[in-house]
Amino acid sequence: MNRVSFQTLLFAVLSLIFIILITFLSSDFPTYPLISYQDALDLFTPMVLLSIYWLLFKNSSKSNTTRRQEITFMIFAAFWVEGQGMHLSANSINNLIGKLAENQVIDITKTDIYHLTYFFDEHLGHIMWHIGILGLAALLIYREWRLPSGEATLWWPVTVAGIIYGFSYFAIFLEGQTTIIGYPFATLRVAWTLISQRRNLAQRPVLAFFFITGLVAFLFFTGWGLYWGGFPQPSDVGIP
Repeated sequence: MNRVSFQTLLFAVLSLIFIILITFLSSDFPTYPLISYQDALDLFTPMVLLSIYWLLFKNSSKSNTTRRQEITFMIFAAFWVEGQGMHLSANSINNLIGKLAENQVIDITKTDIYHLTYFFDEHLGHIMWHIGILGLAALLIYREWRLPSGEATLWWPVTVAGIIYGFSYFAIFLEGQTTIIGYPFATLRVAWTLISQRRNLAQRPVLAFFFITGLVAFLFFTGWGLYWGGFPQPSDVGIP
């Protein structure tokens, strides 16, 4: 049974949907037009994705989780939830401020209200959320590395999952202006795997998933940085 391999695919697909694809749902939500469909659906993002994180956390090793591991999971999950929630609410308010200014109703884009909202949206929210993403990834890798589940890696779902999530990872950290932590983490993960763990990939599906994820993200980051001479957000170079 290769449940962990398929769980990585489920995780990658749901991450793509709930973190990347819902950003295109910018039309007003009918029952409360001040928010968008994206805002409404994004409320479910932590419930869905952290459930899959927990499944991978439990199933990546044949040993029972220790109290220390569970506390570590809870700490990084708290970073994930608090950062994502902060970004969700501040981003929604930020979008409303932009619409009001665009429609010449009221322009507060030069006020402290806007600057504080932007700080919670684009800085503190992203930093906390992305620390949670990296921390949970490191914890899953560590748990499987210490005592793997014994499941063989089923390469087709793990490879597809790694490609999908590798792109999502790149987009998350690039758009979130946190490339400074996302790029090195992906690079170090790939280097560590190639140097000391490449022979174990066939028996460690979580490690194989994050290796492919890191490799795909590394290639995207490197290509983007070389092409643009840095790491501008997509919106800064005319990509919606």
